[in-house]
Parts: sequence; C-alpha cells; structure tokens
Amino acid sequence: MPRSKTALLIVAAGRGTRLGSEIPKQYLKLAGKPVLRHALDRFLAHDAIGPVRIVIDPDHRTLYEEAVSGLDLPLPVPGGAERGQSVLNGLRALAEDAPDQVLVHDAARPFVSPQVIDRVLDAIEDVPGAIPALPVTDTLKRAGGLGGEITGTEDRRTLFRAQTPQGFHFKTLLEAHEKTQKLATDDAALLEELGLAVRLVQGEEQLFKITTEDDLIRAKQIIEGAFEPRVGTGFDVHRLGPGEKITLCGLEIAHDRTLIGHSDADVGLHAITDALLGAIADGDIGSHFPPSDPQWKGAASDQFLVHAADLVRQRGGRISHVDVTLICERPKIGPHRPAMRKRIAEILEIAEGRVSVKATTSEKLGFTGRGEGIAAQAAATVLLPADDL
Repeated sequence: MPRSKTALLIVAAGRGTRLGSEIPKQYLKLAGKPVLRHALDRFLAHDAIGPVRIVIDPDHRTLYEEAVSGLDLPLPVPGGAERGQSVLNGLRALAEDAPDQVLVHDAARPFVSPQVIDRVLDAIEDVPGAIPALPVTDTLKRAGGLGGEITGTEDRRTLFRAQTPQGFHFKTLLEAHEKTQKLATDDAALLEELGLAVRLVQGEEQLFKITTEDDLIRAKQIIEGAFEPRVGTGFDVHRLGPGEKITLCGLEIAHDRTLIGHSDADVGLHAITDALLGAIADGDIGSHFPPSDPQWKGAASDQFLVHAADLVRQRGGRISHVDVTLICERPKIGPHRPAMRKRIAEILEIAEGRVSVKATTSEKLGFTGRGEGIAAQAAATVLLPADDL
C-alpha cells in the first residue's frame, strides 16, 4: 500500500478504570516508555503508515505530550464520552488527508507486529474491513454469572477473540459511523450491522489489551524477555594546550589550560559516544564524525552523544547504564561530578541514577601524570530487541 494512502487512528481517550491506576493505562510506562508510545513507535516503523491521528481525553494532554515527545505529529483529537464517538472524531480529523484506508488501534495494545499490520492491509484489498483475531480455545459456558447455574455451552469452533489494528476502507468506515451512531465495542461491528464483509486474519497472543493488573505484569514480562544486553567500551585522549577553560562531560570548567582537538575535545563525552557505538556494533566516533570534515571543527560534543543515543533508539533499544572514568591530575573532578552526571543524563535522556562519573590519576606517571593530556574510558550497557541480535 502507498504510504500516503494508509492512515492510522489510535484511540487513547479511555480512563482505564478497571486497572485501578491513577494514571490511565495507555500512559503507564513499560521499560521507561509509555504504553501508547510502544504501540505508536511500532506503527511508525512500518512503511505503509501515512497520516496519523491520536484521540485523547483533553484532561490527559500533559501525559500525552510526554508520551509523544520528539515526534512530529498533528495536534491530538479530543475524544468523546464513548469509544464510538472518539473514533468518529478521529475519522473526521483524518478526512482532510483523504486516505484510502485506515487502521484503527487501541492504545492499550503495545505489541503490534509488522506481520499483523501486513495481514490486515492485504485483506482489505479485497473486502471493506479486516480484523486480527484468535480462536477461542477454552470451553465457553453460558450462565447468569459466577455462582449461578450453567444454562448452556457455546460452540467455540465459530468464536474468535477480536484484536486491533482493525483495517477498513476509509470512506466505508466513516460512513458507517455517521449512519449508525451506535455504541459498538469495535468498529467491525458497525460494518456487520450494515451487511458489509469483514474478514478475519491471524492475530497474535502478544497483541493483548492491557486491562487488568495481571495484563500489566504480563506486558512487563514480555518487555524484559524481549531485550538482550550489549556492552560497549570507549577510550579517548586529548592533549592539553594554552587556554582558559576545559570542557569535560558537557561542562565548561575554568582552567589554566584547554584540551586540543578538532571539536571541543571533550574526552568524557567522546569515550561514552564510542562506548554506545560499540554496544550496537556501529563503528566509532571517527566514522560518524570524521575529523577531516570541517563542519565538526569546534563542534560541541553533546551532539555526537545525542547521535549515538538516537541510533540506539532507532534499533528499538534503550540505554541501561553508562560509566565514564576521567584520568588526569588536574582539574579536580570531585567538585564537578554531580553536575557532570546530571548533564550526561540530560543529553542521553535517561535517569541520573543510570550515569556514573569517576576520576583517577596515574600517580604522576605517563602523559596524564605529566599534565600533557587527559584520557577517559567508558562503558555502556544497552538493551536491544532480541531479534536485532
């Protein structure tokens, strides 16, 4: 499907009262990232996805902005009192993009796979709608409620558990919502009401909806089991020359000498950058920012570190921990250590508790002992999706 013709509508306006959390389930964090963002990132990585609209409760705007930070998305669409109204509001907002088809997804389903997306899109080439689903495997009993007597047994062979994303011809779904104005638990029910064909495609167990505390625990277990650790190391040296300040770990420190290099010669950030690149096996700082390239002359090294962190995230990974050791006689690092940790954490967008800054001397031995230069060594632990290894 052409990217510009497939729209994505994520319904994130619910309050998730069944979970019992003060924060709506779509904004709860898994591995440091909101549930909504997990789902959104997976869709945005798929080539078929074009225009995107997310329907939210206006009261949750601050949570939403945090969840989509760094993404270039249109303004969120205000949701309605019921899911059907929220979907209709989103479809109306998408109408200006004139998509051919639309995928409608529940924000509380974080683990959508590209294979499911493909199966849904392939199916709606032939029929007005398609949904992923799983066969019911348990025997189903009919009764008035728990504690009551069984009144019958359902034939499970014809029963399936519906999932999302559900795919539709855009105009067909918009017209169905406009015509029926009914409360439906999913959008396929509206097409069924109008006698339009909706095809089932194979869903996935991981595509469950987070509704209860047990669901949240299951999601956390999936996240933890889906990542494997990588460790990278980095080492950098720069000589000292005449100057009045020195840049170390993103801080400018008054000093009677300065570090000499093509960029700002921040050995601390250079070592961490190389450690991150090593963890994802993607060359070194010189291959990404050649010293022969004049555009990096005098450049602040924080942009090198941002680039390395972005490469980790582009692979679906996250930075678990970084540790840097500065090797010098002067300046004294101890007084600046808290500010250095804070600055590195800001650059990497991770918690300060995941950053370690240490310092040592070489007991007056070698070039660092003679005050001819400063060295730094770093280690970084990165968690990458297991299927990326």
